[in-house]
Amino acid sequence: MNSGNMQDFFKGKTVLVTGATGFLAKVFVEKILRIQPEIQKLYLLIRASNSDLAEQRLQNEVFNIDLFRVLRAKLGEDFSSFISKKVVAIAGDVAIENLGIKDEKLKNEIFQGIDVLVHSAATTKFDER
Repeated sequence: MNSGNMQDFFKGKTVLVTGATGFLAKVFVEKILRIQPEIQKLYLLIRASNSDLAEQRLQNEVFNIDLFRVLRAKLGEDFSSFISKKVVAIAGDVAIENLGIKDEKLKNEIFQGIDVLVHSAATTKFDER
């Protein structure tokens, strides 16, 4: 898929990304936000016990890293408002039923509205069977 097709494909789409604080997901999120600012919404599933912790992890582990310097420079002062309009941090866990999303209204909104699911979650236990 060349970059032009990727841009066209994601225009107006709503995407759910699991494992959002992982390396591959960060690269994916940055690329999508940079090349397709007309994406409808990015729901980022982050392992956390509540939405405040998920949002804190999102800021600290994703948006405050050097990877987003190009997008930050491109958007300037509008970076934070752009992110807040396009990105929603979701507290959850892929190992739990319904992705561990506790808020029923939010869960229904996500499950009914997503066009694309990007699954990049992985275990962080290196002694798994």
